[in-house]
Amino acid sequence: MTIQVPLAERVLILTPVGRDSQIALKILNEAGYAGVVTPTLGALCSELELGAGLLLVAAEALRGPELEALFLYLEQQPAWSDLPIVLLTHHGGQEQGPSSRLSDLLGNVSFLERPFHPATLVSMVSAALRGRRRQYEARDRLVDLSESERRLQSTLETLEQQVEERTAQLRHNEEALRQSQKMEAVGQLTGGIAHDFNNMLTGIIGSLELLRRRLARGRLDDLDSLIDLGVTSANRAASLTHRLLAFSRRQSLDSKAVQMNTLVLSMGELLQRSLNESIQLDMRLNEKLWVAEADPNQLESALLNLVINARDAMPEGGKLVVETSNQVLTREFTEAYSNLEPGDYVMLSVTDNGSGMPQSVINRAFDPFFTTKPIGQGTGLGLSMIYGFSKQSRGHVSIDSEIDEGTTVRLYLPRFRGEELSSPDSAVQQAPDALDGETVLIVEDDPAVRVLVCAVLGELGYAFVEASDADSAVPILNSTQRIDLLISDVGLPGMNGRQLAEVGRQYRPGLKVLFITGYAEHAAVRGGFLDSGMQMITKPFTFDLLTAKVREMIRQ
Repeated sequence: MTIQVPLAERVLILTPVGRDSQIALKILNEAGYAGVVTPTLGALCSELELGAGLLLVAAEALRGPELEALFLYLEQQPAWSDLPIVLLTHHGGQEQGPSSRLSDLLGNVSFLERPFHPATLVSMVSAALRGRRRQYEARDRLVDLSESERRLQSTLETLEQQVEERTAQLRHNEEALRQSQKMEAVGQLTGGIAHDFNNMLTGIIGSLELLRRRLARGRLDDLDSLIDLGVTSANRAASLTHRLLAFSRRQSLDSKAVQMNTLVLSMGELLQRSLNESIQLDMRLNEKLWVAEADPNQLESALLNLVINARDAMPEGGKLVVETSNQVLTREFTEAYSNLEPGDYVMLSVTDNGSGMPQSVINRAFDPFFTTKPIGQGTGLGLSMIYGFSKQSRGHVSIDSEIDEGTTVRLYLPRFRGEELSSPDSAVQQAPDALDGETVLIVEDDPAVRVLVCAVLGELGYAFVEASDADSAVPILNSTQRIDLLISDVGLPGMNGRQLAEVGRQYRPGLKVLFITGYAEHAAVRGGFLDSGMQMITKPFTFDLLTAKVREMIRQ
């Protein structure tokens, strides 16, 4: 009788002596199991390559050189396979010879003594094949798991690629949006600058043209009004450039210790005059306020701008609160802002109970030239200036507002960590005129500015030497020419003014230097730019300020 079963479940029989092979095959067939009788160990190994569920082997067959091939096959089984073997032995023989070695190598050997009972043989074969089938099931599950893992890996790779593509698209969209916003801001900025400067230039050019015409006709009456008109327009232009530099964080700051309560109280009368009679001003100043570190002039300008904005938000009147307090900003708060460090800060806040602002306006409140006021009633630079001033001062500014409830603007400035403040000495009025022989070296690349500075100092009796750049000034500094003060623009072509001062002090130790600058990135924070015996004024400056600085520095 031939039984058709999968090759993987065959019983391979090897009993070369006697009729054990035929008897075992007959018993197995009657029990429903398929078997193959192999005449030699070599034939058994060949059949193993095709597949087997069980080996039924006589112990005496495990001899000869072909035994190593069987051992090699068994050692190279995959991890899921543990081929069962029923070893036919004689009574007491399971502990001897190759059978013991095979048991040590496999660990899945069962011993059956001859003569054996058919039921015992069938029972052992049945149990061994059940175990073998579980091995095949484990193999199939491993295959399924491997396939699932492969499909999962493929899915993950696909998802990863999709995420990368989506991320790249989002970055592209974000960059496009940022570029669009940047161009919108630039357009708004340039449009605002053009509008305001055109108005100011009209006042300057127009007043100068009228002066020229009247002087040409010999009309010398009422010239002061034209001069005042031109100066007023020029001062407005200067204020505009200062605000733009403040917004861009490129203005020259003279940071120092500031008693904020004293500063606020000193401005009380000015703030009150800036308000309508229907607005109540309430100052809530912390008596134990820390000393702040800031440029006092810029701080005054910021406070005045905040008060004026609050006033305009209360056209029907209301209450305006100016408050100071100590604040400790934690890392949780400062992590959201790139230039802000955790630590101690002095806060100045201005609160009104006016119309308030929607979130869309708050989001743009610090943009230059953005304003909700009617045309002609605001430039839109006040808050942008405060924003730039706070960032350049290593501080922070925030806005909280609700429609019809009011607005609070908070300005945070770092706590001063230097020496305690000393009482300022009363200023001594210096005579502006020069003493005999006092000489100033003027280095300025702009011919108009150089001519005007030379003319003003010449009228006061100062001797002066002029140069258009650092290369022309170095030989003068390295000569016997008397130089009491070096006045130099910071932004010179080639060697800048600060470098020129260093060279000058190599030739003339202790040389006093007055820098004049319209914009210099490295001079933005004076504390890290100026050494002892150096001061700075920013363009445009009044000649009264220039001559006072010259007199002060030379007489020091």
